Amino acid sequence: MDENNVRKSAVIVGASLSGLMAAIALARAGLQVTLLERTRAKPRSGAVLQVDSGERDRTLTAQILRKLASGGVKSVEAWSSVESRLHAEAEADPRINLHYDSGVHAVDQDVESAWVVTNNGEKYYGDILIGADGHRSMVRRHVDPHKPNATFAGYLIWVALVDEKDIPEEHRPTLNASRVAMLDGMGDFLLGSIVAGTDGSYAPGYRRLGWAWYDNTQNDLLRLLGCVEGNVVRHSLNAADIPKQTLIELAKQASVRWPEPWLTAILHSIHTRNLIGTPIAEYVPDRLVKGRIAIIGDAAHVLTPLTASGFNASLQDAAALADCVAEGIEGASAAGALLEYESKRLKSVRQIVQSGQSFSRSFGR
Repeated sequence: MDENNVRKSAVIVGASLSGLMAAIALARAGLQVTLLERTRAKPRSGAVLQVDSGERDRTLTAQILRKLASGGVKSVEAWSSVESRLHAEAEADPRINLHYDSGVHAVDQDVESAWVVTNNGEKYYGDILIGADGHRSMVRRHVDPHKPNATFAGYLIWVALVDEKDIPEEHRPTLNASRVAMLDGMGDFLLGSIVAGTDGSYAPGYRRLGWAWYDNTQNDLLRLLGCVEGNVVRHSLNAADIPKQTLIELAKQASVRWPEPWLTAILHSIHTRNLIGTPIAEYVPDRLVKGRIAIIGDAAHVLTPLTASGFNASLQDAAALADCVAEGIEGASAAGALLEYESKRLKSVRQIVQSGQSFSRSFGR
């Protein structure tokens, strides 16, 4: 191994939002970044997230990431729109090398470097290695082998994103309608969001309606289909795998629970099978770092979407990480920089996850 190839460099596992933000932030801090993604999957078109205004941002790095995500203002955004902006920024940075179809099956480290081994047998080395590989993080197993798994919270969220043009005009929201709605059903509830169209427009007819239906009645189905095993979430319930009878029942329930425009949006999603059932997991970390390896985003902390804090916590992770390594990570200083990152973020992210657990204990079953 040529030492010059690993000096002031980072390997990041996972190129979703957390991984992209970490790559951008670390590259701006002067590191050469290798970003590995196991697939070239299409963006999750049904997901909507909240981006804070950044009033508490204390660093230029955090401000830059927030500017990329939402223009620096508090807003509700389509996941795919944020991903597209971050991806374009990462692709344009010569210090970032993105590798798709590069699933990682092993990570390790020694006193000089950290590395990954991909499913194709390739090895990538860096001064530090960052796990941004989601709620089923493989890197987390290395960082904390005694607490490797996020646990099932006891409910799922049906999510979808619908083009306003697919909704009859009489059911479309008015121009002045609130962009966020929280509605109580019969023991469940719905979060509705009006987001910009793919072209960024909020003009009537060009917007999109995102909805998230919290449902605690599908746990048997999730276990039957292997989405949940024991107390561990294995995968989401994709549209093609949702039983027809389940869709029929959802449509009936929606018709007596939800008002317009959300009812028509939900029925359209059900009719076109344009929805995903996401089992909710939670993870309160005990540690974020082991030597030269650290975890961020959902790999580090998994929380209920009800907190509306997941993306913003991941942004702060990336910003704090970059600021901690900016002074240099050569030799033994790498582990020290990561421990500083942990000291800045661990208490905060534990509190964020715990803030949503009281809801999960009462709603999940």
